[in-house]
This record gives sequence, C-alpha cells and structure tokens, in this order.
Amino acid sequence: MTKDTALRNHRDVAAASPATDRFDLAALAAAFQADGAVVVRGLFTPDEVALAERGVAANLAAPGPFAAVASDPSDPGRFFEDFRNWARIPEYEALAKHSPAPAVAGALMGAATVRFHHDHLLVKEAATRQPTPWHQDQPYYNIDGRQTCSVWAPLDPVPAEASLTFVAGSHLGPWLMPRTFLSEEAKWFPPGSLAELPDIDAAPERHRILNWALAPGDAVMFHMLTLHASGGTTRRRRALSLRYVGDDIVHAPRAWKTSPDFPGLADELPAGAPLDHPLFPVVWTRR
Repeated sequence: MTKDTALRNHRDVAAASPATDRFDLAALAAAFQADGAVVVRGLFTPDEVALAERGVAANLAAPGPFAAVASDPSDPGRFFEDFRNWARIPEYEALAKHSPAPAVAGALMGAATVRFHHDHLLVKEAATRQPTPWHQDQPYYNIDGRQTCSVWAPLDPVPAEASLTFVAGSHLGPWLMPRTFLSEEAKWFPPGSLAELPDIDAAPERHRILNWALAPGDAVMFHMLTLHASGGTTRRRRALSLRYVGDDIVHAPRAWKTSPDFPGLADELPAGAPLDHPLFPVVWTRR
C-alpha cells in the first residue's frame, strides 16, 4: 500500500464517524490531570486496529535505524523496540494524524495545539520474562514542559498482569533518574543530578496503583512523567505508542544520546525553542 493510499483510506474511515463525540472528554481530562493516566476504551476502531497491525507487520519486516532488543539473550522470549518510523510507514502516519488520538490527547493536556513527537513500537514475544521496570518517560527525551501525553495501544488482548501499571499522581514530580532497563546504568543524566527511583514494589501499599486489562482498540493515555512498569508475558504482546506534546513543550538538547535520538536536531532548534520542525508535525488544533 502506498503512503498516499493509506492516508486517503484512513481519512475515509475517519470521516464516516465523529472522532471524539463517543468519549466523555471532560471526565477523561479530569482523571488525567489528577492521576497522570487514564484508560480510553475503544479509542481505535476495528479498522484502525487493522491499520496498526499492517504498520507493525511492515515495521517488524524492516526495522528502522533505532530498533533494539531490550531483553537479555538468555530470555526465552524477546522484547523488541523500534522508534521514529512514521515517516516511512504510512499506517503509523495515518494513525498519528487522523485517528481520534491527537484530539483526545489535546483534551487531556488542555492544549490548544498538539504536535506529534514520535512513535514507539514495543513487542514482547510469548514467554518473555523481561519486565519493563518502573520509570518515567520524559527524562529519556529531548523536551521540557508539562503538556505531554503518550498513547499505549495493544494489538493483542492484554491481561492486567502483562499490562502497563501506573503510580497515580506521580506525574506531578519530581523527575527521577533514568537508567537502562537491563544493566540499570545512568547513561543519561549524571549520577546524583536527579532523585533516585523509590522501590515501588517493596511497599506498593504506599501508592495508589492503576492497572487495566485491555482489548485491541483500547488504549491507556498517560503523562510522560507518570511512573509506570509492566511485567513479562506468556503470550505475544504487540503495542504501538504514539507520543504527543502540547503548547508549552520546548526543545531541550542534551549532552548525551536521548531515547529516541534525533541526530543533528540541536543544529536546527536551539534550547528552549518550540518544536516548530517537520519532525514534529502539528496534528490537531483546538477550534
């Protein structure tokens, strides 16, 4: 399928039904602002799930330059990740721009303008033991500001024990030290420059934990500072994340390679500049 055909077909699907009138956006926004994470049942239609599946199949058949395996070689399964493929996979671009996701993200963030930051594919094959440890997303990125929203959408049924788990309210801060998932190295911020992550699992009763079983079409939408984790899985778990940012987000070049990386961007966007760049297209504006 060509890029133009994929985008045109998806616009036809989107035009057949209103994008967001089936959601209680006010209630979702209130929960998002209070807790930092919400579940949106049926965010994507069956046609949109099928579109995502085609995109993921193309991505797995031809990984991009930022692809990586995030599980140990001894793991009986495999945890595969890839980033920033929307410009070459038309199904990702169609979902990022023309699904209800950007409009819902704008409502949750309270933003007037929504930009797409990047896509992130996460595939845990059957029998993957590797958990995704507790972490915040934003410290790995190249941005500063408060208006952020990630969409995590599974393409397979996900039981609660294999789904994302969140610490409610943790998006209110502070920033915590990002570390590599396998070796727990502080490869980003220098040691001591950010607070260390508390041991959530040692005393879960001290926190309000959010967790949902999900079906294809459902999604969790969460702030990029919300602490989250997930376990291993006994069956295949494909998930596509779409990352959105709002009005107050600015470029924050780092002295290290961010995850995902944007090589050469610091030469085009100075620190503190809005993300006014073709890499971060405007995908929704408030009317």
